[in-house]
Amino acid sequence: MDIDAWVWWLIGAVGLGIPLVLTAMPEFGMFAVGAVAAAVVAALGGGIVVQVLVFVAVSVALIAVVRPIAARHRADRPQLATGIDALKGRQALVLERVDGSGGRIKLAGEIWSARALDEGQSFDPGQQVDVVDIDGATAVVM
Repeated sequence: MDIDAWVWWLIGAVGLGIPLVLTAMPEFGMFAVGAVAAAVVAALGGGIVVQVLVFVAVSVALIAVVRPIAARHRADRPQLATGIDALKGRQALVLERVDGSGGRIKLAGEIWSARALDEGQSFDPGQQVDVVDIDGATAVVM
């Protein structure tokens, strides 16, 4: 029993798809597409040299085009701020007078101890302040 070349290329494509799923490396998917293209050439009667050239050309073209686009999209994704980093830059409501030595604010629905960034500055209850930093469990505001 002689297996046609296009079947071998499809087996190769499936074989390249397995590490794609297991490792999440998109390059394996690009090689798998190259193998499918080579299988099409083999089914149309192309010789082994043409099949290999199509496999290499399609695989290299996909890597050259798709990888930079994917890298650019990965880099453009905004980073999600969590924890205390998510609190910096937010506004808070002064509950008890805040000055250089302390006070209380309502920040993100919670009561926080706070102090003014500038020692000589103070904020009265009801005022809106901006959180510039979190120092331990104390919000530094201005």
